[in-house]
Order: sequence, then C-alpha cells, then structure tokens
Amino acid sequence: MFRPIALTLTAAAAFALAGTAVAQSKAPIRIALIASKTGPSETYARDTERGVRLGLEYLTNNTMTIDGRKVELIVKDDQFKPELAKAMLAEAYGDDKADIAIGTSWSGGALAMLPVAQEYKKIFIAEPAIADSITGEKFNRYVFRASRNSFQDALATAVTAGKGASIAFLAPDYVYGRDGVKSFKEALAAIKSDAKVVHEEYVPLSTSDFTASFQRIVDALKDKPGTKKLYVIWGAPNPIKKIADMGTDRYGIQIGSIGGASLDYMKNWPGTNVDGGTFYYYNFPKNKMNDWLVAEHKKRYNVPPDLFTAGGFAAVAAAVEGIRKAKSTDTDKLIAAMEGMTFDTPKGPITLRKEDHQGMQVQYHFRTKKAGGAEWDLLDLVREIPAAEMPVPIHVKQH
Repeated sequence: MFRPIALTLTAAAAFALAGTAVAQSKAPIRIALIASKTGPSETYARDTERGVRLGLEYLTNNTMTIDGRKVELIVKDDQFKPELAKAMLAEAYGDDKADIAIGTSWSGGALAMLPVAQEYKKIFIAEPAIADSITGEKFNRYVFRASRNSFQDALATAVTAGKGASIAFLAPDYVYGRDGVKSFKEALAAIKSDAKVVHEEYVPLSTSDFTASFQRIVDALKDKPGTKKLYVIWGAPNPIKKIADMGTDRYGIQIGSIGGASLDYMKNWPGTNVDGGTFYYYNFPKNKMNDWLVAEHKKRYNVPPDLFTAGGFAAVAAAVEGIRKAKSTDTDKLIAAMEGMTFDTPKGPITLRKEDHQGMQVQYHFRTKKAGGAEWDLLDLVREIPAAEMPVPIHVKQH
C-alpha cells in the first residue's frame, strides 16, 4: 500500500535533481582576471585585459555566451603586491564564484596565487607571468599556462647568441630575473652553444641608477674577444635605454632581447641588425585570428596589439576551448579536457602539455631594423622556431 507513495517521492526527487542540473547549465560562466593595474606593470595589465576582452568577443562571435551560458568577466587589481594577489584570487573564487581565473602581471604575484587555486580546487591560468617554477617546482594540478615560460623565451634567444659570444646579464633580483638567467644558461647547454656567460648582475627591481652595475658589466666584457652581448631581463619600466645611453657601443657591447619584443621596448632599441627571440610580434603570425586581432586593435587603440595582448587572448582561448570541450565548468572535467588540448590563438595552435600544463608553441627569431613605411615596422622575421625544436624540460612529478 505504500509503494505508490515511494514511487511518487522518487519521481519528485529525480525531477528536482533534473531541475537543478538545468539551472546549473544556464548559470553564468564567471572568468576572473587578476592583473597589476596599479604599479610598474600597469601597461602589461592593460594589454592583457585588452587581449582577454577581444578574445572573448572573437571566440563567442560577439555574443559573450558559451554553449548558451552568459560569460561574465570579473577584473581585479592586485596593485603589484603578492599578498593582495592572493587575496584577490581567493575573493574571486570564494565571493564571486569564478569558475576560472587568469593572472597576474608578474611572476612573484602569480607564484603567491598558486596555493589559492589548490585550496579552492579551481582552474588558474597564469598570464603573463613566465617564471619556469609556475609550471615547474611550484606547479599543482589546477595550474595551466597558455603562454610561454622563461625557458621557451631563452631557447628562442639562445639560438641567436652567436658563435663564441661572451654574455652578461642584467636582471632584477627576484624569481623572474633569476629564473630568466637560469633558463638561458640551460638553453645554451641544450643547444650545445659555445657562447659563455661571463657575468650575472642582479639588482633590486626598484633600482633607478645603474651606473655601478654598468661598470661591472663593462669590466667583465670589454676585454673579451669576439661578440659581446648584454641581455637585459626586466619588466617595466625597462632600463634598456638608460643602459644604452651609458655607452655600450663604445665597448662593442650589443644589447640583446630575451622573449619580450614589446612595441615600446623595441621602439627604443639601441641599434639595428640585432638578433633576438620573441613569442609574438603582431605581423609575424599569418592566420585569420591574428588578422582580426591586429585590425580590431588598430581600429580601437590606434596601435597594433602588443605581446601581452596576444597572451591575454591566448589565455582566454584556453579557457573557452576547455569549457566547450568539457561541456562544463566543473573543475575535474575541465582538467581532463584541457590536459593535452590543442587550441587556436592569434599566434597559431598551442598545446597544453599533459605533464605540466605548459603551453607548447612556436617562437620567433627576429632581427631589429629601422622603422620602415609604418610607425611600428620594427622587426624582420628571420625564422619561425617550431615547438618541436624546443626541448622544454618537465620539472614536475606526475599528478
């Protein structure tokens, strides 16, 4: 006599669960962007946000929806402070219910954020921070990086160092600078280069007077035979013009670029016919997505997109493709979908390596030139370096 009631209750429960699933499937997708909008990396943050917003427009065909769900972008400023970066990410996951977060504009802040992603068990896409340890020693399963790491930058540049070159570095005394120098030395060994590192100069990020550093660099390089190169690994504001104005040319020292051929950086580049490596320059990739990005960015901002714009676009492209592939914003389903995933970006296809979630991608060997017919015509493409030629090591244990 009680069976009909039990059946009725079961049916009601199933109906309620189905209703909940439908409601969840229509809930907005929340993507948080944490960037250093205040402080020395504010231009990086600005360009990253532009790239994320343009990427969402393009990838959703200007509907700001994915599989029928509205996309909401939440932007927060960590003010270039690691503790605030952690707090902003926790706020995004906890209070704002973000499904995926992207950030931040410097490696120190991004490294502080990694444990927060692990605590909340939510996806974190590092951008534009490039320290190797983010997808290396400090990696956890919730961390992905669509952009390049320091080692990829270093490999792209190491092939341009020149036979028998003597090399010095100027870098900020924190993880970004030290990881950059370490990666470059490892890259030289990986390609069996006979170039030699003769000096490493680390100074506080707040340094404004480089006189003493410059003299130590000159003393280390001036009597060396052959090509003499100084690689400046720095964020913003970049001291390259100050260093060049001190007279590197008097000692036959070339200033080299590692990875970041940003437009303002390259516009003030001292000298022409200097080789370097970069992960993006607006007129190097030839594909429909980049054509759209360049045209749209010029129309809105009167300049071509910079490398951080492309990075922001790539980061959100990884998020969008992951959600579409997983057909969900559930973290475990996203991880399963994104590991090994290849997706399109303005610089071409990028693959998120399964072992460490590092984006594997092409890099570019460039040569500087004087401005040509266009204001931003600053670089010639020497060669596109395929991902297959870049032996990027895996520094994480299986997860």
